[in-house]
Amino acid sequence: MTDFPLNPEDCTTMPDVRAGVDALDAQLVALLAKRFGYMRAAARIKPTRGAVRDEARKASVIAAAVAEAEAHGIPADVIGDIWERLVEGSIAYEFGEWDRIRD
Repeated sequence: MTDFPLNPEDCTTMPDVRAGVDALDAQLVALLAKRFGYMRAAARIKPTRGAVRDEARKASVIAAAVAEAEAHGIPADVIGDIWERLVEGSIAYEFGEWDRIRD
């Protein structure tokens, strides 16, 4: 019996690939859940609602993700698009949390 997931370079069948992708997707969602936990913490810590949106920080986070993508040799434009959506979604979530804990 083969242990899953295999490293990508060790995959020889599509079930190998799919098992790896599925396992990695579950790990990514778990990491995103933790990231959103940090958004809850930020909402709790920030003193004003206006402090939730920080365009300089947003640009910095996206630029860092793009640089990481380039360093790993994966499509930086795709990562930039994903991080744009992730950061905007995180900001929206943080606004919701900021409002929720102060109602």
